[in-house]
Amino acid sequence: MSAVKVIVVDDHGLVRQGIVSLLRESGEVEILKSVDSGEEAVNYATELSPDIVIMDIVMRGMTGIEATRWIKEQNPHVKVILVSSEVNKDFIRAGLRSGMDGYLNKSTTSDVLMKAVRSVMKGEKYFGTDITSLVLEEFSSPQKSTRDNDRGEKLKGSVLSKREEEVLTLIAEGKSLKQIGEELFISVKTVETHKLHIQDKLGLTGTAQLVRYALERKVTRY
Repeated sequence: MSAVKVIVVDDHGLVRQGIVSLLRESGEVEILKSVDSGEEAVNYATELSPDIVIMDIVMRGMTGIEATRWIKEQNPHVKVILVSSEVNKDFIRAGLRSGMDGYLNKSTTSDVLMKAVRSVMKGEKYFGTDITSLVLEEFSSPQKSTRDNDRGEKLKGSVLSKREEEVLTLIAEGKSLKQIGEELFISVKTVETHKLHIQDKLGLTGTAQLVRYALERKVTRY
């Protein structure tokens, strides 16, 4: 069986080296690259075509969430396992929306790390035990499911992409570009780009017209 080709991404050198060391000790993995930014992860995912990208969520510049979305759009065959020292519902929700294949706490053991690698290579999703309970809690909530379905109906037939719909919703709720970026785990520059695309597609100019458009269609989460 050929080695699993992996790119490791973390902006903390010691953490990154630790993950690389654990993977190499397994004898099942070939490290293609070890990098410290989401931007590099996106570029190397296309250039090197790894089997898996193991990536931190909270990094300077492009976050792991945003990088995952770009990787999945450009290279849907590449699996992404996100790791974080903080486990919360916002990270899980954003990670799932971005297309992640697994999510681990940084305190996990080498055995669990390799179990995650083997699982995603078989086409399965893998979550650490502390994360699984949050996933079940998040997606077993009838109230949330109903709210999301209602919002989907309001935007049915929209020319906007799913990400643009999310940005428009948050603009309508009065969030600043910085707040939108923090909630969606994307950079302010990316939010600005989405806003310009929304305005262009809808033939609108400025925040006021976007808010009016959204409110007329009751595009909010509340």
